[in-house]
Amino acid sequence: MRVLLVKMSSLGDLIHSFPALTDASRLLPGIRFDWLVEESFAEVPAWHPAVEGVIPIALRRWRRDWRKAWRRGDLGAFRRRLRQTRYDLVLDAQGLIKSALPACMAQGPRAGFDRRSAREPLSAGFYRHRYAVGREQHAIERVRQLFAQALGYPLPAGPPDYGLRFPAVRDAGVKRLILLHGTTWPSKHWPESYWAALARIATDHGFDVSLPWGDPDDRLRAERIIGAAGVGELLPRQGLTGLAQTLAAASGVVGVDSGLAHLAAAVGVPAVTLYGPTRTDLTGALGPRQRNLAADFECAPCMRRECDYPGSASVAPACFEALDPARVFDALRIQMDAPVA
Repeated sequence: MRVLLVKMSSLGDLIHSFPALTDASRLLPGIRFDWLVEESFAEVPAWHPAVEGVIPIALRRWRRDWRKAWRRGDLGAFRRRLRQTRYDLVLDAQGLIKSALPACMAQGPRAGFDRRSAREPLSAGFYRHRYAVGREQHAIERVRQLFAQALGYPLPAGPPDYGLRFPAVRDAGVKRLILLHGTTWPSKHWPESYWAALARIATDHGFDVSLPWGDPDDRLRAERIIGAAGVGELLPRQGLTGLAQTLAAASGVVGVDSGLAHLAAAVGVPAVTLYGPTRTDLTGALGPRQRNLAADFECAPCMRRECDYPGSASVAPACFEALDPARVFDALRIQMDAPVA
């Protein structure tokens, strides 16, 4: 059986699909997957051994100039590439119009979430087979349930298995802490003064502290944190595969709600992830030796991109005030000392 999985972005959403691939490959021997994904994440699907082919789509780039993409023949070339294979099933696990439309170009019966389950209900109109999956549950479980219904196997019990096997090659005698300080929403950012204090605490406890970056804003933030802390190392810019290997080799990770925090969970490194405006029950980092610290605050989780808390607070976003660096470091030490399941 050959299946085309449509899940184009973002990094966290892609990682949330790995446990479903593990389920399917274990319960349906011989099943093969191709994966349609945004070109900037094209290296990610190949991390999972059940994925044979990766089909990149340049939707973000095309949106900037559709006419240019049409004149250059990019759209036609993509359609021809997508239609080279006849699939037994085209499974849209994203549930958006932007994922349903390219799914329609592929050859094979289409399946996805039903109207009540999809993030954009209109997307369900593009599928032949539609499945009900409760929305008030973790994103990983939603994808696992969709796969189980669409492919016809009983949902496995037990925790999710991402199926990734990045070698944890650590420097002998070096305890390395990675600080994942970057995220998308302004309201998800832990205060820079807290990051600097955490770096100092970790250094006092014998850790080498490293900060990765992905874009110029990330780099500037990392440099400010290192400057304020007086300690820490700015890592060289890495691709996602290199960063996954770096995380796997770390002693511990502290991050905010982001795709990289979910990547840390997927590679199995002890980690603490900080949640203010978002819900841990829907998108918390899941995996062995993972701890999600949620802000205990009157308006959290607000699910807002911008913090508009009207009261006074010593830090911004206000909901992170109670998640101080000492508490975060203590939580990390507990995860690092926890036995591996």
